[in-house]
Amino acid sequence: MRRRREEPGWLHGKPPPLWARIAPVAALVVLVLVQRLTQGEAEVGFFLAGLPPVAAFAYGAAGTAVFAGIVLSLLGMPWAGSAHPRGADLATVAAIGLLSVVIAWVRRRRDAQLVSVRTVAEAAQLAVLPPVPEQVGPVRCAGLYRAAQRGTLVGGDLYDVRVGPYGVRALVGDVQGHGLAAVGTVAALLGAFREGVLDDPELAAVAARLDRRLLADTAGSAGAEGAERSEGSEGSEGSAGASEQPELFATALLLEFPPGLDLVRILSCGHPPALLLRASAVSELAVEPGPPLGLGLAGPDLAVVADVRLLPGDRLLAHTDGVTEARDAAGEFYPLADRLPALEREPAGLVEAVWQDLVQFTAGGPRDDVALLVLSLPEV
Repeated sequence: MRRRREEPGWLHGKPPPLWARIAPVAALVVLVLVQRLTQGEAEVGFFLAGLPPVAAFAYGAAGTAVFAGIVLSLLGMPWAGSAHPRGADLATVAAIGLLSVVIAWVRRRRDAQLVSVRTVAEAAQLAVLPPVPEQVGPVRCAGLYRAAQRGTLVGGDLYDVRVGPYGVRALVGDVQGHGLAAVGTVAALLGAFREGVLDDPELAAVAARLDRRLLADTAGSAGAEGAERSEGSEGSEGSAGASEQPELFATALLLEFPPGLDLVRILSCGHPPALLLRASAVSELAVEPGPPLGLGLAGPDLAVVADVRLLPGDRLLAHTDGVTEARDAAGEFYPLADRLPALEREPAGLVEAVWQDLVQFTAGGPRDDVALLVLSLPEV
């Protein structure tokens, strides 16, 4: 599974690039040579005082201290060609060097903390939404996830593919909102789905389980908010606040590959339809959508499961609305189905080709979470 992640850049936890470490040394050599060659005609020696602050952004406290010592030594040496600085001038340069050492020390500590926090955060997010393997049971998989919020691996979209006693089942969903605020809901849905893969013989029962999970989370959130409001208010104001329940819902597409059958069962809970790629033709799978999850309506009575026969070479593309609702500069929606025939021949793979085309279409990438999942049975 491919994820867009903002790599920790310079000054954000990653070691500085080579040019940043070479720059203070090169500037030191250039300034000394210019001062020596001009023999006092151009006074550039005091520019040396700016080197320790520059070094503080590329070196640690020890390296910055070395630069500060070199600068002080050069300013006090007649052979360097600079004007003879007074004691107050040297004291000012020394103060600048000391401050640069402190800056370098603080920066190194902050960078270490950023790396530690980022490592823990990435491990936690990968535990919630681990990469999809290339093959689950007999089903081949390819997934791509891009979170809208910068610096995160998981947003409001989700997908998973699991094998169980009733075949291989896949889930693609989109919860209300995006970013870190939706990660808790994503984790709850994925946990319920993984239990349903093992316990529920029918696909509709899995959808009902996910619906109950969201209803329970909504009730828990409403109870917690009501308790907090009742502590800070009295009389009718507290009871009115407790009666307000936050809206929590999600759309989802459930797919099931029964063992030994060349077909897929699909159930939609208000989610965009999956696309069937057969040879050079692309078509939407006609599945009557049911109500979204979290409304208490998902269940065997309302769920409509469609069986779709698969031929050798067929591929299914499930996606979230972050793809089809992305707009270009003119406000036009991204025509996913129209572009797939040309994109499926890209050597980088279908999901990566769709993402690159989507980035070009929107001039930088969509503003919503994006999830793509391609599933296919092996060709006989």
